[in-house]
Amino acid sequence: MSVRFVPVSWTPAKWVYDAVLVAGIVAYLAAFFHWGGRAAPGTLDDQTLSIRAYGTCAFILLTLVLAIGPLARLDRRFLPCLYNRRHFGVLVFFMAAAHATAVLDWYFAYSSLDPWRALLVADTGSGHWQGFPFIPLGVAALLILAIMAATSHDFWLAFLGPATWKALHMAVYAAYGLVVAHVGLGALQDARETGLALVVASSCAALLGLHLAAALSSRRQDEAALRPPADDAPWIDVGASDAVPAGGSLVVRPEGGEAVAIFNDAGRLSAISNLCAHQNGPLGEGRLIDGCVVCPWHGYQYRVTDGCAPAPFTERIATYTLAIRDGRLLLDPRAHPPGTPVAPVTAGANA
Repeated sequence: MSVRFVPVSWTPAKWVYDAVLVAGIVAYLAAFFHWGGRAAPGTLDDQTLSIRAYGTCAFILLTLVLAIGPLARLDRRFLPCLYNRRHFGVLVFFMAAAHATAVLDWYFAYSSLDPWRALLVADTGSGHWQGFPFIPLGVAALLILAIMAATSHDFWLAFLGPATWKALHMAVYAAYGLVVAHVGLGALQDARETGLALVVASSCAALLGLHLAAALSSRRQDEAALRPPADDAPWIDVGASDAVPAGGSLVVRPEGGEAVAIFNDAGRLSAISNLCAHQNGPLGEGRLIDGCVVCPWHGYQYRVTDGCAPAPFTERIATYTLAIRDGRLLLDPRAHPPGTPVAPVTAGANA
């Protein structure tokens, strides 16, 4: 990945990822158009069928986007799905925009008002929660998705800064809540929409369960990885000298400090910041290839011995000192300046 805002070469994996996404969307829409009308013959016209096809597709895609994060934390096999998650998000916006366009073309095309104005003022409610105007909720969700899609390029990441950019894109959870409210106060008021009710309920339950499971898993890992300091504080006792699996990593979160990722590269242990310089991605969840860790979010690479990205890139992250004493692996939580070389220690040694 480049931070110089030039086109990035597409790898075969990127093409496959996006091809699978597009193929899945096309297959879903084709199946919906083919079977949707047959499920309720004579009750759905083509325009209504289009509205429901695009809307349900966008909702399912949004659910999958929000599920990728906790799934990757629970099972490392889902980590490749994180690389192009921004592409996934942009496709969600396109499907939501198609849904909104279909609504405008069908319900407000013949209004005496401008369709967008009619969209916002036609739904006035009826004095109780079932009649609460639901259309503005959907419009608000669409605006959030539009902002996220428009700012998905690395230019905005560098312009806003990783913390601000990430906070902005966390609004996807607000968009999801608005969509659920939009559907709950809108389409689900029709007693015949049992299928849609099942989809919404399953989505909410699945996301809640996944996020709770991921949070509990991370908490257990944090408690296991953080032990009281050794006798000569501020060293932290990470565990046995062979606690880090070969080719793997262990994340340690010192109290009040930044998370540290310890890597085992062919028996040589090195420690670097767990936060990627690009977007604060969790480097401890990345793959170790040829002495470099690959960020699971967007593919940035850093040498674990000095925290530097390989040439021609210039990103750098903090490094940390490790030591092995009496068969225990110790970490000095005081960070070295980004890009500082630190000699690795040998896993399993007993110094």
